[in-house]
Amino acid sequence: MTEADTNLLNSIPTPAYVVDKRLLRRNLKIMQRVQDETGCKILLALKGFSMHALFSLVGEYLAGVTASSLFEARLGAECMGKEVHIYAPAFRDDEFEQIMQHCNHIVFNSPAQYRKFRAQVQGYSKKIECALRLNPEYSELKVEIYDPCAKYSRMGTVASQIQPGDLEGLEGLHFHTMCEQNSDTLERTLQVVEEKFGEYFYQMRWINFGGGHHITRDDYDVERLIRLIKHIMQKYNVMVYLEPGEAVALNCGYLVTSVMDLIENEMQLAIIDASAACHMPDVLEMPYRPHIIGSGMAGEKANTYRLGGLTCLAGDVVGDYSFDHPLHPGDRLIFTDMAHYTMVKNNMFNGVNLPAIAIMDEGGINIIREFTFADYKGRLS
Repeated sequence: MTEADTNLLNSIPTPAYVVDKRLLRRNLKIMQRVQDETGCKILLALKGFSMHALFSLVGEYLAGVTASSLFEARLGAECMGKEVHIYAPAFRDDEFEQIMQHCNHIVFNSPAQYRKFRAQVQGYSKKIECALRLNPEYSELKVEIYDPCAKYSRMGTVASQIQPGDLEGLEGLHFHTMCEQNSDTLERTLQVVEEKFGEYFYQMRWINFGGGHHITRDDYDVERLIRLIKHIMQKYNVMVYLEPGEAVALNCGYLVTSVMDLIENEMQLAIIDASAACHMPDVLEMPYRPHIIGSGMAGEKANTYRLGGLTCLAGDVVGDYSFDHPLHPGDRLIFTDMAHYTMVKNNMFNGVNLPAIAIMDEGGINIIREFTFADYKGRLS
């Protein structure tokens, strides 16, 4: 980050999410290269990043979006207007007509769900391609809450549950087993998927590798990914889809906060005008420790503080950080990598307002959305 960018971030009211269009475009160009060299299609997974003010930019590079709900599907259809795929563990009867209206690819979680809606899809006024999500019962994830192949998982259909006729009329198969992983994990996963389900691939028009591919991470092996995609496309004569969410917006955004108060209770404590529980919930759920520009680990620099949010939740703690100089009320703290799984997951617990949303590029920073009491009141009754 340049000094000019830092000065811009320090100039805006806090708290605020800021997405840098230049960094987003850099990520999209990496994905465009994968598409160009393989012929595959890459979709934005809206569950990770749904900032529709930037959908026009995303749409310049990617084939469309993948949704996990009716509202996500509608957002993608209305705000990007390219391919819209959807998957959910089950679809509501009262929403399915609208889902068909907005989507052109529907992935069913089980043969029973496919049988339930098959006639409705086939009788619809436009062509909709259907697929089944597979559970290969193999993953390399360490955090069980994010593991779609954990024991007793409800995500997808295991090989032993596929019966003759279950795949009749389907045009695609889908598997999703990864989270923030490199292409070596995909290679090992594909070996299992092909062993268990490869015989079915020859019947399909496309295979969806799901999400969790950290394509835009600095150490990601893009060459291996390209080789794996080509292998599947050439062996089975299918289109391949990928649907990363986090990788699209990885390292593209910031959460700019301010120090509100300083307290001492056996260690230095700082309260900021943002909240882990409300504004970066993965800090508590994952859990993980986001980086702050200019900070170090506890004890690494001269002044260590435990940073906490402004809610009444005792555990609303971001973590322990050290700084070269003592903190003071009003000081700015800039959290990095805050574009994905923040805006899509945040909440107004305690009536705490949401951060503003801004876009930064070479022309400066533009605040495009601020929230008010009406947003809080409107979601309650």
